[in-house]
Amino acid sequence: MTDPAVLRRYRVEHSTRYEYVATVMHGHHLLHLSPRQQQWQRAMQHDIDLHPITGLLRPDTDAFGNPVHRLEMESPHQQLIINASSEVLVSVRPEWQADSTMEWEQVCKRLCYRHQSRTTEELEAISYRAESPHVRVKNAFADFATACFPVGCPILVGAQTLMSKIYRELAYAPGETQVNTSVLSVLESRRGVCQDFAHLMIACLRSLGLSARYVSGYLRTRPPEGEAALVGVDASHAWVSVYAPPYGWVDLDPTNDLRVGLEHITLGWGRDFSDVSPIRGVIVGGGEHQVTVAVTVTELNDRVVDSSTS
Repeated sequence: MTDPAVLRRYRVEHSTRYEYVATVMHGHHLLHLSPRQQQWQRAMQHDIDLHPITGLLRPDTDAFGNPVHRLEMESPHQQLIINASSEVLVSVRPEWQADSTMEWEQVCKRLCYRHQSRTTEELEAISYRAESPHVRVKNAFADFATACFPVGCPILVGAQTLMSKIYRELAYAPGETQVNTSVLSVLESRRGVCQDFAHLMIACLRSLGLSARYVSGYLRTRPPEGEAALVGVDASHAWVSVYAPPYGWVDLDPTNDLRVGLEHITLGWGRDFSDVSPIRGVIVGGGEHQVTVAVTVTELNDRVVDSSTS
């Protein structure tokens, strides 16, 4: 029997419902709803179902190596429901010690332009060092993070200190920010959700000359003691991956101030949210529309009861 302390099996149900006031004549959508295969994560099963009509659904891989599906809707419709279901096996990630990582200044030097040859890992890391659509590189972010990275500080010691600072100084406030809320606004208000916590941490690291990427996925949430888990009340989650030699990429969750582990399920990663949003696309027609999302993450054998969500 496998030790439950080092292995978890989950079922994820992610349902997205679009209701349009006018008819959609044609639509193209990009879906980031498939768990990414990794050393510590294996997708045992994955399905995507469409209701009430069908479309052309084609699996693909994006520029960051994430599994995606490209969906083309050719039939007129005023409602579209996309149900993604997965069974995922998650195991313990490789161990690392924060104080044994390279000094952060040395990492910066390795990520700067040089004429010398680069390793594949360094070349990939450099691509996550610059600004991206939702993450700016500014002195304000470097100033916020500078006390976390004193001279000679190992990079993961500094990154964990920054993660804890964000957790302490920002309030988790659902509904107070939107997808397009700027990171500067989040820094000023000190309020947001997991996407904002992740974008702020990435902006701080990049503003110091370090490399960080945005990770999209799910977090296993637990109901109060003695109560059953409810269907549909979970949500997508986001965290940060930091380039930290000699370990490579290491994942940290600033929303919860912890190392990413057995209760995190990875969908994919990119420069920021825009690269790995669960569903995005272009439609012809439709007019105004309403979106309803319901997510359930269940550790198999858990007790789950029905509940509506919007």
